[in-house]
Amino acid sequence: MAIRISRELKRLLPQLRYEPTPKRLRARLGDVLVLDSRRAVVLWEPGRHLPLHAVPADDVAARLEPLDAAPAPVPEAPEASGPPSSPDPFSAHTADGEALAVVVGGIRLPGAAFRLADPDLAGYVAFDTEAFAWFEEDEPVIGHARDPFSRIDMRASRAHARVLLDGVVLAESSETVRLFEGQLPPRTYFRREDVHWDRLAEDPLRTVCPYKGVAEYWTAPGLGETRPVAWSYGATTPSFPEMAQIRGLVAFFDERVDVEADGERTARPRSPWS
Repeated sequence: MAIRISRELKRLLPQLRYEPTPKRLRARLGDVLVLDSRRAVVLWEPGRHLPLHAVPADDVAARLEPLDAAPAPVPEAPEASGPPSSPDPFSAHTADGEALAVVVGGIRLPGAAFRLADPDLAGYVAFDTEAFAWFEEDEPVIGHARDPFSRIDMRASRAHARVLLDGVVLAESSETVRLFEGQLPPRTYFRREDVHWDRLAEDPLRTVCPYKGVAEYWTAPGLGETRPVAWSYGATTPSFPEMAQIRGLVAFFDERVDVEADGERTARPRSPWS
């Protein structure tokens, strides 16, 4: 019997999942080394879509201590600054294990590490993505760990695309870029000159994608949708060189607007952004 891979991946969602990565992984707090490993794994806790990194405790340079231990006489770490990379807080663990404090560089970060109880991951400790600066080989990375089974494809399209909300056209073009990313809904990116900016307003929201960079957002005031409806990478925010084809272009939440392709209305997809 043939197996549809996407269904198998969904079936595995309730389980603790991991995959070794061949990349050298390092994390720092400021200039101080937290961990350095060539034995890291990409880890998904049960029910979680976004991955973390975990490494053997032997590869951790920082001190790890139980949360109920008498804290060392060091200050608590300041709150992380910058846009979030994940809607799920690291502290909301769904796997069995023990939350730990990380003490490094004169700073104590309660709950920034998690020792896994699963026997297949004995000795491995997961770390809060947003608490540290991360490096793969010698390049800095942002956002959550990259999924080794996901990829992004971008293709130019001449289909006539229109985006509407409450019957009002927000963008229209026959020169767009279609972005395909794993099991996420396809996205259509418009040139900025093809967007009706008088119908949009800048939103303060900023988020991090480890594949594309930092996104800025826009709302459509008075058109029946209070959440952001559009975003862009790279016009005024950092993006990655491999994202040059969509840098500065604008995409819309197909879950929140109406989209037409060559005159045919497409169904709104169901996703976490619906």
